[in-house]
Amino acid sequence: MTAINDYFILCVDDDSEDLEMLQEALEEVAPHISILKAGDGEEALLLLQEMKEISRLPSLVVLDINMPKMDGKQTLVFIQSDNVLATVPVVILSTSNSEMDKQFFSHKKVEFITKPIVFDRIMEVAHRLLSFAKVKTPS
Repeated sequence: MTAINDYFILCVDDDSEDLEMLQEALEEVAPHISILKAGDGEEALLLLQEMKEISRLPSLVVLDINMPKMDGKQTLVFIQSDNVLATVPVVILSTSNSEMDKQFFSHKKVEFITKPIVFDRIMEVAHRLLSFAKVKTPS
C-alpha cells in the first residue's frame, strides 16, 4: 500500500495564488505530501538539476504553460530531452483552452488539465494529479 508521504511534487507556476490554492488542495488530499514550488521554467529546471544530482527526483511535476523566462512548453521539451528527468511524470495545469496547446501536449504524451476556478474542483484536480505521481521507491 502506498503511504501518502511517498509523494514529492514540484509545482511550477508564476501565479502565487494558484500555487497556494494547489498546495492547499494537495495537502488536504495527502497531508504528508512534500511540495516544492518554482515560479517559472528556468527555476524549475535548476531545481530539477539539483535534485537529479542528489538522486531525489520528484514524483510528479505540475507545470503551467504561460510563464515568464521559460514557458511550460520549453520546460517540458527540456525535461523530456534529459534521459533521467524524462522518467518523471509531468502534468500540465493551465488556464489555457487553446486547441494548439492541447495538441502540443498530446503529441508529447502529457496530460493536460484546465485549471478550475472553484476550490471544490481544485480538490478533484488534486486527486487526479496524485494518480499520475510516481511513488518513490525505498532506498
